[in-house]
Amino acid sequence: MIEKKAINENLLIGGNSKRTGLIMKESAGNSKKKSNNKSSVKKDVSTDKRLEMLSGRKKHRRKKETKAFALLFFVIACLAALVFAVTVVLMDNGILKRQRLETAEWNVEDVDSSKQVENLEVTVVDEAENVSGADSDLDADFDETQNGLPNDGEATDSASETGSPKEEPVKDVTMVFAGDICFYDAFANMSALRSRGGNIESSVDEKLLAEMRNADICMVNNEFAYSDRGTPLAGKTYTFRSNPSNVGLLSDMGVDLVSLANNHVYDYGKEALLDTLDILKEEGIAYVGAGRNLSEASAAYVAEINGRKIAFLSATQVERNTTPDTKGATDEAPGAFRCYTEEEFRNLTNAIEKIENEVDLTVVYIHWGTENTDELHWAQTDQAPKLVKAGADLIIGDHPHCLQNIEYIDDVPVIYSLGNFWFNSKTLDTGLFKVIYGVDGNLKCQFIPAKQHDCRTDLETGAEKQRILDYMQCISPNVTLDAEGNITNTPYTGPAIDYAAVERVPDPPATTTTITDPATGASLLIDKKSGQVLDPATGLPTGKFVDPATGAAIN
Repeated sequence: MIEKKAINENLLIGGNSKRTGLIMKESAGNSKKKSNNKSSVKKDVSTDKRLEMLSGRKKHRRKKETKAFALLFFVIACLAALVFAVTVVLMDNGILKRQRLETAEWNVEDVDSSKQVENLEVTVVDEAENVSGADSDLDADFDETQNGLPNDGEATDSASETGSPKEEPVKDVTMVFAGDICFYDAFANMSALRSRGGNIESSVDEKLLAEMRNADICMVNNEFAYSDRGTPLAGKTYTFRSNPSNVGLLSDMGVDLVSLANNHVYDYGKEALLDTLDILKEEGIAYVGAGRNLSEASAAYVAEINGRKIAFLSATQVERNTTPDTKGATDEAPGAFRCYTEEEFRNLTNAIEKIENEVDLTVVYIHWGTENTDELHWAQTDQAPKLVKAGADLIIGDHPHCLQNIEYIDDVPVIYSLGNFWFNSKTLDTGLFKVIYGVDGNLKCQFIPAKQHDCRTDLETGAEKQRILDYMQCISPNVTLDAEGNITNTPYTGPAIDYAAVERVPDPPATTTTITDPATGASLLIDKKSGQVLDPATGLPTGKFVDPATGAAIN
């Protein structure tokens, strides 16, 4: 303000100088007139008379100049008073705002002290800030429901007003993952939901829902299509489609993101898949793993949360044959993002490599494995290390409809299957996989035991909670789970666990058949659904796979 006043005074001084020059010029002109008039007046007027006239003119001129200077002085005084008043108002506003911010700092004493410094980042507004918007801007930055702290994702200082971007402070990010869900209207779980009033709380434990809703991002496998169009794929045993209105159940559960990379999203053909994409978008649910073409299906979803950028990708191995029912997306056609063949898997690793340098963390959610067994399929153990090498920082598996083991590959957490979360009426062990991405860059993983039963999914406590944790520990010898399911990357060294006493894996259906090996003519006992060759004497998997339709070897 002082500089502005000085500039105004300089302008005024300059103006007076210009006026003085004009007066001098006028005086010189009068002198010239005076000389010219002198000769003419000699004839008609006396010298004394002429001097008297000139004296009167000068007095009149001085009187006018005195009035002008008085008016000018008055204007300067008014301007000075105005400048002073504005300066006082601005300074008072700055002091007021500082007082309000100091009050806000005292009001956050009830908040966890470990979060005070990282959350309360409010910059004192510059004294020259626009006065009319100052109070409203300050009020907008604070929300009483958030204990006086800035709202997530909103700028809390004047950086945005000056054009300088404000980086969001880095905080922990909580991610919660669940396995397969199915809203197929003819299934028992949906019939039970309707009979209970239609509220998701009637079918999923509220404590589990709280974990899902309170997470910064919650992801599940959406194992069906939302549509009232299309026809079931011919020859497919199970085909799942849900009324589009059921998509609201995802929001009720707290789901933010779904995987569509599975073997049921295409059960009613292209039209139903396209409807699914549109319906999810309308509901505000992000999706990965399927799309209108390969570019969309293979694209990562990038979430910017708490100062972090996290990429999520999803792909499916399942229907491991040359003509899968679930069509893979191509450059021209919609479908799922497949990753079983060498070319398909290269598409997945390319997608990981493309995004991993642009984000802080890369999560791969993958549909793989063999149903109803906790034994890993060879393609799981083959692909997992390659996904890590490509840049995956966390791998979440699904599809087997039961739990599978947890391990670390080069410090990257992998859970091979989360099983069914809320799918049907069967009694199955399940759970949530909770991951906290800390400010230090480390991932803290926790398995939260639950059980699907009687068309409900409940959080387990007591003996059943411990049994499920013991089961996961038994099949995951390279990690250690504590009594709350917290996982550390150290081999288990505790007491031996009796697998038979803790397991709850459903018996697989009798789906075997015998075909002729076209190469040797020998009979092969195979699992009809997976194509896995079984030992005819024991019925156990041999690790070899064939096309169930032709008998041609796949590996």
